[in-house]
Amino acid sequence: AMQRIAVIDYGMGNLRSVAKALEHVSEGAPEIVVTDDPNTIESCERIVFPGQGAMRDCMRELTERRLCDPVLTLARERPFLGICMGLQVLLEVSEEHPDSAGLGLLEGQVRRFPRDARDPKSGQRLKIPHMGWNNIHITHPHPLWEGIAEGERFYFVHSYFVDPVDREIIAATTEYAVQFTSAIAQHNLFAVQFHPEKSQRAGLRLLHNFLRWQPTAAWH
Repeated sequence: AMQRIAVIDYGMGNLRSVAKALEHVSEGAPEIVVTDDPNTIESCERIVFPGQGAMRDCMRELTERRLCDPVLTLARERPFLGICMGLQVLLEVSEEHPDSAGLGLLEGQVRRFPRDARDPKSGQRLKIPHMGWNNIHITHPHPLWEGIAEGERFYFVHSYFVDPVDREIIAATTEYAVQFTSAIAQHNLFAVQFHPEKSQRAGLRLLHNFLRWQPTAAWH
């Protein structure tokens, strides 16, 4: 049977570019299914969870579509790739809306870049959102980094970043005013702050790696 990849559509994010990038690297083998239907998502072997915007809006859309429980379950059970808001919403709370909770799969919070963000070396003011190409520093090896060099550049667009309690799950960091977590990895879950679908060769390589990844460890 052909493998199916669910791209979770909860009404936020440029899903077409994500689906097109996955189709490009899948070489026609897996079927890419863009859907917000919980049953369809649960029938897929791999899950891609993209998104952009604010965590409160994201949680509202997920709740309305009855997707919170399926996303939490699949993030523990299947090869799962979170992108941008699809990473941030996995944490407990965001400084943007402290009264509204995230999914809480990972302990920690989502923080805003400092309002007076400056380059630590030059002292120059930095624009928020952090937007454009920036380097990642790989903190530990992972199958999704295969063929991706230390210091590789990826494309970012965000004003908030994740701050997980467990530092062991940090798979990459990036510097912009502060050193922030740009990727996390735990068992079958991998999630990135940058947009692989907008990151040209390196981003396509990451998606290629994800489609072929066979996670070995289970969630505890």
